[in-house]
Amino acid sequence: MNDMSKYVEMTYEQVIAACKKYMNEEQLAFVEHAYDFANKAHEGQFRASGQPYIIHPTQVAGTLANLGLDPDTIAAGFLHDTVEDTPVTNDDIKNIFGEDVAFIVDGVTKLNKYQYQSHQEFLAENHRKMLIAMAKDLRVIMVKLADRLHNMHTLEHLRPDKQRRIASETMDIYAPLADRLGIGSIKWELEDISFHYLNPDAYYRIVGLMDVKRSERERYISDAISVMKKTLDSLGIQYQIYGRPKHIYSIYKKMVNKHKDFEDIYDLLAVRVLVKNVRDCYAVLGAVHTEWKPMPGRFKDYIAVPKVNGYQSLHTTIIGPGGKPLEIQIRTEQMHEVAEYGVAAHWAYKRGNFSGVKPSTSGEKLDMVREILELKDETKDADEFMRSVKSDIFSDRVYVFTPKGEVYELPKGSVTLDFAYEIHTQVGSHAVGAKVNNKLVPLDYKLKNGDVIEIMTQSNATPSRDWVDIVKTSRARNKIRRYFKTLDREDSIQRGQQEVANLLREHGLNPKEFLDKDHLEKLSENFNFRTADELFAAIGFGDQSAIGVYNRLTLDIRRKDEEERQKKLEQEILNSGQQAAHEERKQNNSSSMKIKHKNGVMIQGVSDLMLHLAKCCNPVPGDEIIGYVTKGRGVTIHRMDCRNITREAHAQGRLIDVEWENVEDKSLQSFNANIEIFGYNRGNLLSDVINKLNSLTKNINNISGKVNDENIAHIYTTVSVANSKQLDDILSKLRDIADVYETKRSDN
Repeated sequence: MNDMSKYVEMTYEQVIAACKKYMNEEQLAFVEHAYDFANKAHEGQFRASGQPYIIHPTQVAGTLANLGLDPDTIAAGFLHDTVEDTPVTNDDIKNIFGEDVAFIVDGVTKLNKYQYQSHQEFLAENHRKMLIAMAKDLRVIMVKLADRLHNMHTLEHLRPDKQRRIASETMDIYAPLADRLGIGSIKWELEDISFHYLNPDAYYRIVGLMDVKRSERERYISDAISVMKKTLDSLGIQYQIYGRPKHIYSIYKKMVNKHKDFEDIYDLLAVRVLVKNVRDCYAVLGAVHTEWKPMPGRFKDYIAVPKVNGYQSLHTTIIGPGGKPLEIQIRTEQMHEVAEYGVAAHWAYKRGNFSGVKPSTSGEKLDMVREILELKDETKDADEFMRSVKSDIFSDRVYVFTPKGEVYELPKGSVTLDFAYEIHTQVGSHAVGAKVNNKLVPLDYKLKNGDVIEIMTQSNATPSRDWVDIVKTSRARNKIRRYFKTLDREDSIQRGQQEVANLLREHGLNPKEFLDKDHLEKLSENFNFRTADELFAAIGFGDQSAIGVYNRLTLDIRRKDEEERQKKLEQEILNSGQQAAHEERKQNNSSSMKIKHKNGVMIQGVSDLMLHLAKCCNPVPGDEIIGYVTKGRGVTIHRMDCRNITREAHAQGRLIDVEWENVEDKSLQSFNANIEIFGYNRGNLLSDVINKLNSLTKNINNISGKVNDENIAHIYTTVSVANSKQLDDILSKLRDIADVYETKRSDN
C-alpha cells in the first residue's frame, strides 16, 4: 500500500526512550505509571486485529511523544480508552493522575450511544463534545488525532462498510483538523490512508503511475540537487537539501480540481532546502532564480504572509535541468518543525517548561478555537454545529487583506458581507457596499485570494432579511438571524407560548395548570434558557421544537399514566389464568388473538404492553421462551431454560405464554447472543476467531479472552444474530477453526 505499508508500531520501551529525550525523572515516572495503570485496566482485552489492546494506547502515546508533548498528554494517550472500554471512571483518572489528564481523557471519550435516536446523531454529539473540549485545551485533539492515526493504520481488520465510514469521517473531520493545527506529518498520513479506502481504484492508479517512472524521477532529482549544491555552496551558508516526499491524495486533488494529467503536476518533482535563518531563505531564493528561470505565477511567499495555521515557507517552481519543471521549497529549520508538528512546535514545553502550560492558552491565537466556541453558542443542535464546522472551519480557504495589510482567512466562496461580519458585527450590520482592489463591488461579490477589501458603512443602515441567503459562513448567517430575532422577539414569545398551549389542549390538558411560574422556571432550566421568555422566543423563531417542550413539560404526568396503564394490563394478564391454560391451548391450537411487538414477540390476546428481552439469558428468535410479569415494568422475556425462572415465579403465577411472531423474519432487529469458545492457545488463534465471526455476523459487539496455566484459551464474545438457527450455524463453524475444541452459548 505504498508508504502505508512502511508503518512500524512502537514498543513501550521506544515510547519511553522518546520521552527521555525531554523529560526529567519525575515526569518520566508519571508517564510510566499511566502505562502500568492502562495495561492493567485493558488486561484480557483485544483489538479487532487480535493484538492485545494495550498496543493501541502505546502507539497513541508514541505519536504524542514524537511530537514532544507534555507528560499529562502522554499519560492521557496511554489512558484515553480506559473510561470508555474498562470499569475505570473519570473520577479514578482525576484522583490518580490529576484534573488535566482527566479532562483530556473525558474529551476523547465517546458518549453513551443508547441516549441517541440515530447513529448520525450519536456521531454529531460526540464530535461536538470533542471539539468544544479541544477549544478549552488543544491537547484533547492531539490525543484524538494520534488515536485516529493508529486506528487508520489498522483499518484493514474491519469490515469494508466500517472501513469506508471511518475513512470518510477521517477525511471530513480529522485530516482538516490536523491541517488547521498545522500538523502536516499527521494530515498527509490521514488523507492518504483515507483515500486508499474511499477510492482504491484512483489510489492504486496514482501509485502505479508514480512507480512507472520512479527511477527516472529519482535520478532527475539527484541531478538537480547536485547542481543546486554548487550554487548553494557559493553562498557560504549552512543548509540541508533533499527530495520532498510526494503525497498521493494531494496529487489526486490537483488532477481532479485543476483538470491536469499526471505528468502535468509540477510538484511531482520537488526539492526542499532548510537553512538557519530567514535571511538565508531569501538568499537561496535569489541564487535559485539566478541559476534557473522561474515559472510565472508559481512563486508564493508564506514567510512574509504566513498561513493562519502558522505555516511559513517560500515556494517557487523553476524550469530545471532538461527543461522540466521543478518545485523548490525553502524554509528555516524552525519553520520546517512548525510545518510538520504545527501548534505542538510552539508550545512552551518544547523548551522543557511544563508548568501550568495549556496549548490553547499559550500565546498562540487560533481563529479556529474562537470560531468553534462561537458556533457552540450560535447553533441549536449537534447536526447544525457539525455542518457549520465543516462549512466554516474545515472547508478550503481564501486569504484576503484589509487596506492596512491585515490578513483574514475565510471559507472558499465567502462574499464581501462575510468579510464585513468577520471584522465586527457592527461593521456587518451597517455595511452598504465594498471596494475590492479599489473598485466598487456589491455585498455579494465572491472573494478571491489576495483581494484587498474595504467595507463601506452607514450609521443608519440595517441588515436585510435576504442577507441570510447571500452569506456563506455560519458565523455571518447567525449574526444576521440574531439581529432579526431581537427585532421580532415579542411576536416570537407570543407565538411560542401559543404553540405549546395548543399542544396541551390537543391532549386534553389545561394550559393554565402547566404554564405557571414553577413549571416554567424548571422547564427553562431543563432547556438551558435563562427565562421562560427566552425559551418561548426560541420556539417562535423555530430554533426549539414545541413538541419537545410539551414532552418535557408533561413527562411526569405521562409517566404516571403509563405506569397505571401497565399495572392494569399486568393485572388483567395475571387474572386471566394464562399459565393454567398453557397446556390446553397447546393441545387445542388456540386461535386467540396474537399481537406482534417490536422485538418480534407475540403475547396471546394482549396488546400495548411493554416488553423487555432479559439480559441474563439473551433470548433470540427460535428459542423456547416464557414471559415474566414484572410489577410496573411490563413483561420480561426469558429463555425457557433460564436459571432465573425459578419455582417461586411459577408459584406466584407471574409466568405467561409468549412466542416469536416469525422466527425466519430477518427484518426484525438484531439480537445479542453471548458465546464462549475454548481452544488450545497458539499464535493468531484470536485473529482467526475474529475473521471467522466477521464472515458470519454483521456485528461483533465485544470480544475478550484469557489463557489459563495449562495454555487453554477461553474467549468470550457477544455477536448480533437474527435467530437461533444463525447462532447454531455460527457455533458450528467456529468449531472448524484449528485448535478450537468447544463452542457454546453463554448465559453471562
